[in-house]
Amino acid sequence: MRYSIKRENITFACNDSMSFFDVLKRGDEFLSEYPRTNPLWNYASHATCLFMITGTKLILNTLYKPFVHNIEILDNALDKARKEKRGLLTVMNHMSVIDDPAFYAALPWRYHLDIDTIRWGFGAHNICFSTTIQSWFFNLGKILGTKRFGVGPIQGSIDAAIRILSPDDTLDLEFTPGVKEESKPIFLQTVNNIQDRSNSEMVKFFKPTPESTNVLMSKNPFIRSKTSWFHVFPEGFVLQLHAPHNNSMRYFKWGVSRLILESTRAPVIVPIFTYGFEKIAPEDSAEEGIKRWLPDNIGAEIHITIGEQIPDSKIEQYRKEWRNLVRKYIDKSNPTDLSLELKSGKEVQQLRSSLAAFIREKVLEIRNSIPFLEPEDPRFKDPNFWKVFTNTEGMSDKDVKFIGKNWAIKRLQSHLPEFNSNECECESEK
Repeated sequence: MRYSIKRENITFACNDSMSFFDVLKRGDEFLSEYPRTNPLWNYASHATCLFMITGTKLILNTLYKPFVHNIEILDNALDKARKEKRGLLTVMNHMSVIDDPAFYAALPWRYHLDIDTIRWGFGAHNICFSTTIQSWFFNLGKILGTKRFGVGPIQGSIDAAIRILSPDDTLDLEFTPGVKEESKPIFLQTVNNIQDRSNSEMVKFFKPTPESTNVLMSKNPFIRSKTSWFHVFPEGFVLQLHAPHNNSMRYFKWGVSRLILESTRAPVIVPIFTYGFEKIAPEDSAEEGIKRWLPDNIGAEIHITIGEQIPDSKIEQYRKEWRNLVRKYIDKSNPTDLSLELKSGKEVQQLRSSLAAFIREKVLEIRNSIPFLEPEDPRFKDPNFWKVFTNTEGMSDKDVKFIGKNWAIKRLQSHLPEFNSNECECESEK
């Protein structure tokens, strides 16, 4: 879809991208389930986060040997994100149930002193949010509940994360005169595209007025004074395997692709690889009573390696491809929301898969730089391998052995409140 807007003898040609208002609105609604606009919420949230961080730091630094490599890269990425008014997105392998908050607690204290700098993240809805008390605790800890086992990437927590990664002054053009409803999704990313400097005049023209900004800000579902940081584990499940496959990864799910493609402004993206957290909480202790909750392998080293920021130009290539698909498949009768094709069409699925695989490759590059780890089995990057592995409960590949259980098998979730034996037991590749 290409069109021009003429006003005061200025023509703006727009053939760019999409951030859908209804997606952002659903994200608002998801976040508004808790009183995040109350100033007391931020105090309580910061207190909850500091409580967990302090306790985890104490355990890490007294019982173990944590090492953070290349912290200056994360410093620079956060600084870049704030200067350019962009979100920060970090992606990491998932080795242990204590990856969060242990990863975050291992960072220097300067990352914990401002509530706006404390990361947001995802947690399994059927585990972390199974009771009212847990739900309040994890929400105060800036964790959003995601539903697994076939729900897929089109769900409220993903919409909320897109909203969090979208800076507050980039949200909608509801109060900008002369912009038609069908045009708004295009403008959301067009005027916020940091890669395209040719839109500078258009940005000046369409920038919300102070009055409209005040209205927009009053609609925000949470309080913040800076752009946000979101930290994700795109594998979706903890993975611990016996040697020689130890410290390998599952494929990355499509949720991370939605965060990158659909935020109103592209986030700064940093890959991270860790090892050692699996020694603190090995999965084979999951059914050994109190041992599950006690730290193991005292004195072990824990290494967090921060990789180079993913080039903005590369991310923009994927976002441009997304814009092309949106122009092709937008539902003109409902232009403020994702069409069915943009939710689950084959071309969109291919794009999400390609982007998720690219992000995984960047994390794998960090793993490959660690000399004592065996090269990762090339089958592991293929979603079909894990689908077959899960459907057959490991029978198809006896050379790959889990430490503990393969928790992607829904049959093993019978102890959780949302378990339904009539539903599909296999893991969705989404």
